[in-house]
This record gives sequence, C-alpha cells and structure tokens, in this order.
Amino acid sequence: MYPLRRNRRLRTNESMRNLVRETIISPNDFIAPLFVVEGKGVKEEIASMPNYYRLSLDLLQKEVKELRKLGIKSVLLFVKVDDKLKDNSGKEALNPDGLMQRAIKTVKDAVPEMIVMTDVAMDPFSSFGHDGIISEGKIINDDTNAVLAEMALSHAKAGADVVAPSDMMDGRIFEIRTLLEDEGFCDTAIMAYSAKYASAFYGPFRDALDSAPVDVKDIPKDKKTYQMDFGNREEAIRETLMDIDEGADIVMVKPGLCYLDIVREIKNAVHVPVAVYQVSGEYAMLKAAAEKGWLNHDAVMLEQVTAIKRAGASMIASYFAKDVVKLIN
Repeated sequence: MYPLRRNRRLRTNESMRNLVRETIISPNDFIAPLFVVEGKGVKEEIASMPNYYRLSLDLLQKEVKELRKLGIKSVLLFVKVDDKLKDNSGKEALNPDGLMQRAIKTVKDAVPEMIVMTDVAMDPFSSFGHDGIISEGKIINDDTNAVLAEMALSHAKAGADVVAPSDMMDGRIFEIRTLLEDEGFCDTAIMAYSAKYASAFYGPFRDALDSAPVDVKDIPKDKKTYQMDFGNREEAIRETLMDIDEGADIVMVKPGLCYLDIVREIKNAVHVPVAVYQVSGEYAMLKAAAEKGWLNHDAVMLEQVTAIKRAGASMIASYFAKDVVKLIN
C-alpha cells in the first residue's frame, strides 16, 4: 500500500537497477550469421547492410576466431553461389566440396568448439530464387523435402553441429531427422524455422545472397505459398508443435521485433529452446536511422535485443551480435 510500497526505491541508481534487472544479455545469447563467398581476401560490404560483409573462406577463419575471443559460441552460415551453379534441383547444394561444406570445415578447423549452424534451403542454389523445386508454376513440397534432407546430411558429414531448415515446406523436419538417424548422425541437432513469416523485412538478406525470387512468367513472385501469413498467430503454434513432433530440437520465430507476441506464445506452449532471428531489415532500419542522427544506435540496439530475450528467446540470431557483445563486454 502506498506509501509503504514505493517501486522507485529499486530504481535509485545504476547499481541498484543492475541488481534487480530481470533480463540479462550475455554473449551466450547470440548466434552470429555469416555470409560466405568464393575467392581469397574477399570482404564485400553489403550495400543495404552497412558494416556487414560477405567473406571468403580465409577471412571467415579470422572472423570466427575474433567472435570466439569475444565470447560468441555459435555461428549460422549462409553461402552466395555463382549463378552458373544454380538450377531448379539444388544440385550444387549437395556437392561435398561445395562452398557451404568447405565453410563448415573452415570454421571447425579454426575454432573446433564453435557451434556451427547451417542454412538448409534451396533459394541460394535455385535459378528461380525459391526455397523449393518448381514444376508447372508451383513449389513442389515433397520433392523439395528429399533434397533438403540430403542437403542437411551433407552438412552433417562436413561437421555441422546444427542444421537449420529455413524453407517452411510441410514435413521437412521429419524427412531430415529420419535421414540423419538412418545415416548415424543422431547427435546432429535441428533448429527449425518453425514460424517464419512472409515478411517485407528480408530484403537486404536477399541482396546479400542474390536469392530473391526472379520475375518470370508463371512463377510465383513471392514466397507466400509456403511462408506464413503475418496476420496469423494460432498457425504459428500449430507449425511449431508439428516441427517438435517431427524431431526439431530448437524452434525459431522469424522475424523478431514485429513478432514478439508470437515468441511469447510459443515460449509458453513448448518445452524446447526458442530461437529468434532479428533479420536484415531490422538491422538496416536502425543503421539508417542512426546514420541520420535520428536514433542512438547502441542504446536502441541494446533495447531491441533485450526486448527479444524478455519476450522469451533462448537465443538470438542477429547481425548485431558482434556489436552487442563488444558493448556489454
């Protein structure tokens, strides 16, 4: 009863606020996404993602060593492949000497204890920029799943700790889990992009990998037939529970900030770790606003990742990972 209870007593100074803070951010919370390209000595800034780069394998090695020194223990790998290697079947994704497979080995050779997560999706390898095989103008679910399972297996053979299917095909977690078990990779974990929405926030990422859907007659120009409608909440719970039933070890909500209600709903509904992907558009917006002087970059960055964790995230994949950890360290 007021004035016996004065909540401001616990806000009187920074030391007191730190003592009673409910949500704490640490390096252990972060997954650092990394973009990999062919070549040597390549460090290409992504125009729509200031201060973020595509790295060749030699510089990837240096980057993961720096991340580990900062205390970051996990990376999520994406590859940008040459257009001549793209087709409608994802053949290059299964190449045991492909860029992804070599990137996995590069990270493991450089920092054996680093947790290597890998993107399992066809769009970087698709001549159409879609996450699945296309036939008669439609994305074919089950044929795509067979490729995704083989892709995940190839990543596991290369040394990946966690495979992360980001495609949103129905039943792909079961196909991947079954093949991994059959081939003896029972310790390879699956982080399912369980509630991945058809979002307008992915634009800079598609620039980074040159993986946007192509504008071709009779081919879908977006990914709305497989990624989720952003107006739906209950569907996210159904998708997530199905992925867990099929063998997912970690589930993910993507994007982050506009979907924190979904993060909390899923956190309340499941008993596995919940990942959140703070996506490229979220990164780019803050970078642009800070460049204009409209927002305090570091303060807003820290507030955003804290909000994501407060909503229920067990881990956060973020392009801010390195910057946040430098700040809190």
